Amino acid sequence: MDLGYGKCWGTSKKDSWKTTLLLAYQSLGVVYGDLSISPLYVYKSTFAEDIHHSETNEEIFGVLSFVFWTLTLVPLFKYVFIVLRADDNGEGKHAKVGLLPNRQLADEALSTYKLERPPETKNSSKVKTVLENHKSLHIALLILVLLGTCMVIGDGLLTPAISVFSAVSGLELSMSKDHHQYAMIPITCFILVCLFALQHYGTHRVGFCFAPIVLTWLLCISGLGLYNIFHWNRHVYQALSPTYMIKFLKKTRKGGWMSLGGILLCITGSEAMFADLGHFSYAAIQIAFTFLVYPALILAYMGQAAFLSKHHHTIHKIGFYVSVPESVRLPVLVVAILASVVGSQAIISGTFSIINQSQSLGCFPRVKVVHTSEKIHGQIYIPEINWMLMILCIAVTIGFRDIKHMGNASGLAVMAVMLVTTCLTSLVIILCWHKPPLVALCFLLFFGSIELLYFSASLIKFLEGAWLPILLALFLVTVMFVWHYATIKKYEYDLHNKVSLEWLLALGPSLGIARVPGIGLVFTDLTSGIPANFSRFVTNLPAFHRILVFVCIKSVPVPFVPPAERYLVGRVGPATHRSYRCIVRYGYRDVHQDIDSFESELVSRLADFIRYDWYKTHGIIDTCNEDDGSRSVASSSDCRLAVIGTVAFSGTSAFEIEDSVEPASVSVGFPTVNSVTDVIEMESSGVVERRVRFALDNECETDGRSEMEVQLQEELKDLYEAQQSGTAFILGHSHVRAKQGSSLLKRVAINLGYNFLRRNCRGADVALKVPPASLLEVGMVYVV
Repeated sequence: MDLGYGKCWGTSKKDSWKTTLLLAYQSLGVVYGDLSISPLYVYKSTFAEDIHHSETNEEIFGVLSFVFWTLTLVPLFKYVFIVLRADDNGEGKHAKVGLLPNRQLADEALSTYKLERPPETKNSSKVKTVLENHKSLHIALLILVLLGTCMVIGDGLLTPAISVFSAVSGLELSMSKDHHQYAMIPITCFILVCLFALQHYGTHRVGFCFAPIVLTWLLCISGLGLYNIFHWNRHVYQALSPTYMIKFLKKTRKGGWMSLGGILLCITGSEAMFADLGHFSYAAIQIAFTFLVYPALILAYMGQAAFLSKHHHTIHKIGFYVSVPESVRLPVLVVAILASVVGSQAIISGTFSIINQSQSLGCFPRVKVVHTSEKIHGQIYIPEINWMLMILCIAVTIGFRDIKHMGNASGLAVMAVMLVTTCLTSLVIILCWHKPPLVALCFLLFFGSIELLYFSASLIKFLEGAWLPILLALFLVTVMFVWHYATIKKYEYDLHNKVSLEWLLALGPSLGIARVPGIGLVFTDLTSGIPANFSRFVTNLPAFHRILVFVCIKSVPVPFVPPAERYLVGRVGPATHRSYRCIVRYGYRDVHQDIDSFESELVSRLADFIRYDWYKTHGIIDTCNEDDGSRSVASSSDCRLAVIGTVAFSGTSAFEIEDSVEPASVSVGFPTVNSVTDVIEMESSGVVERRVRFALDNECETDGRSEMEVQLQEELKDLYEAQQSGTAFILGHSHVRAKQGSSLLKRVAINLGYNFLRRNCRGADVALKVPPASLLEVGMVYVV
């Protein structure tokens, strides 16, 4: 089953209970591994120092009440019933808050971008206008998102350490204190090394056992919980009353408030529900949590509280394993270690995924991304990040050596992510769901106040471990912001220094310019115009290829782009110039093609476009409601692109047209049909709608088109001959320098920070996997 296309499945599959239940079962191993292992360390971290377990049981019952209501309000109500409704297709659509400037309206016509939405209200329109018109709000929103992203990466560092360390801590009950002290750290480090060393195999090779392990673990902790409840204290359910929280805070005061930093660990991993919505349906994640994960966790915490309420002598040994009967302690220890590995795997995979998405959106330096599965999207491995995480995980384990400091660090990272999620969801409520601002304000105040309470309890422990995620987040935010800022400045430089189409058309033998055999692919971020690096290339080497293609590989703010809608192809100049523009669109979770398949597919799409262009130009396509202001493809030069589908032109075809590529263009999607394809064309100036009908029957061919057929075959022949001669990849090799008069901060960020990152991360040629023999690099100095 291809989980990557979970959001694109047909309605019949989504409505199938069998499919939904299967997805709910599979989601246990991927989504809930981290959340399900929290009973291992919540009580131990909570009672580490700030409060103590007394004979009155007010502390343990108060903690249980806090755990119950925190699990109920945050993961259940906030995430399952509210946040998960924020569909991924709505991201970036309703307000242009992104800073990537090469977006087109045509991108919003992607089938994966569309969604049903109610009409905009005045309030949502006002908020959207404010966000779109104030650059300072753009930057503030970007930094907020980057901060949340960096905290997720920090969570990916801390979760494996605290999870495996907590699971291995069960050995303390079967070993002497001296032996246990020297065995815990080496065993934890060994398991962590093995965990990260196996990452390059991909989770799909062992992923089939993830769900059974987590299911076994959930049944195990719920069974132990029921046993402890009935065996030790059947009235523990009374502690679920909110009154016990009040009693707890009255008695413990500041110590109770500080202990909230341990209680909040019960919701670690909740954010994975939203992160993995693209892999599983909303109903599947909702069913798995509501009917299995949530009851199992509540029973586990109630069982531990019931045991501790009758065992006050275990003050210094409060933890998960003391409530496990000795006869089953060893099997539970084995299952716990396996579950902790699964939980760690989920957050490590999530870290890889979020870094890959940030890289696709231009917010992270280029790193090597290995797709470990040809069938399942999202199964990726990033070697550099993997080994950095391993080293840092081992350093945290050796440096902290106890659950208290690890819990403080992990808790702060989790609450920071949740606060960011709450803020962004309140924007979604206004902009995407078009609810009154009062609803968004109530959501923000209710959940934000809860999370701020926990966040303050974590922040107060800055010197006891909470400094680590803050330091890491500041470092990563700085790196990501500098990279994104310099990328935007480079694009603006290219935009202001692009050359005109007339300059390109004027190049010829009279100026000593030669056309050599082959295909020249000029890579650029521009979606129109001739990039400055090409003019520099021709100035220094007065020749370019017979077939010239300006290629723009861009990311669009949707998870996936269907292959039939990936390529936007158009002409640059008249047909005799043999120059084209190709915009290749990828979603931020798409697998980028390798260079060989990309080259062959690009030639195929060019051939399809050439056939379409000639048919359109010579009136073979039946056009209804043609207006005087419409322009043919040939006369529009660099102004019109067509979306070329994956099906060959000689048979069933799928084409879309868009006018005025930049700054604004429109393309309307449609399904593929058997023999006739309808296309909607919209002129951006007058918004005139035309319906174009392809009629490719043999009877339509007449002798009057013989000249057109000859020219068409000549252009196709030139294309295929150029392919046989070879393809050259022309890329810019840039050096960025801050212009004179720039502030000290900008000079440090650009001249030192960005150039250091650029020199030490993978170049564009490595990211595209261009063969060295086919690479032509053009040196460029960007003064920004």
